[in-house]
Amino acid sequence: MSNTAGEQRLIELDISQPIWDRFFWVAPLVLIGTRESDGSHDLAPKHMAIPIGWDNYYGFVCTPRHHTYGNIRRDGVFTVSFPRPSQLVLTSLAASPRCGEAEKPVLSVLPVFPAKSVDGVLLEGGYMFLECHLDRIVDGFGVNSLIIGRIVAARVAADAERIYEGGDQALVHNAPILAYLHPGRFATIDESLTFPFPAGMKK
Repeated sequence: MSNTAGEQRLIELDISQPIWDRFFWVAPLVLIGTRESDGSHDLAPKHMAIPIGWDNYYGFVCTPRHHTYGNIRRDGVFTVSFPRPSQLVLTSLAASPRCGEAEKPVLSVLPVFPAKSVDGVLLEGGYMFLECHLDRIVDGFGVNSLIIGRIVAARVAADAERIYEGGDQALVHNAPILAYLHPGRFATIDESLTFPFPAGMKK
C-alpha cells in the first residue's frame, strides 16, 4: 500500500514487524568494553548508541542475551571507544561469534590500552574514549534494553579535539569519522557544512 504527500510517493510499512531494515539510517559505530567473569576483556561493536541529554551520560542498546549486558550488570562499569575509518576491519572482527560460551579468539589481536578510572580497556588508535559507571538499565524494549552510563573519564585524540581557534571543516577532513549505515553498510565522513540554525535557537 502506498499514499502520496504532495508529489512524493510514500510506502506504508508493516509495523507488526521491525521496520529498521527497510531503509538506511545513520548511526555511530562504537566498541563497548567490559570485563568477562574470568577477568579477560570483551569489546563489542554497537551502533544504537548516543549521548543521553547534554550532561555527561552515554547510553546504548543491548540485549540480556549478550555478555556485554551481563558484564555491566555484574561490574557496574563499561568503556566506549570510537574507532576511526581505518579501523573498520578491526571493529568488524570484534563482532565475531564466540566459540560456544568461550571467549572470542579475535579479541587477542585487537590493540588495546587500559582505562584509567574503571576496570576495562579501550581500542588503541581510536579518536574518542569514554569510561562510564553504570547509571541504570532500562529493560523491556522488546528483547532489548537501554544501558546508560555516567561518564567518569573522557579523552580525545589531539588531532580530533575541537578547539575554537580551529576550523571545523578542516578538523573533520583531517580526522574523518566512521559512521554505520544500517543495515550493513558504512561511510567515512570527511566533509561537513555548518548547520543553518535559526537565530536565537538554544539547546
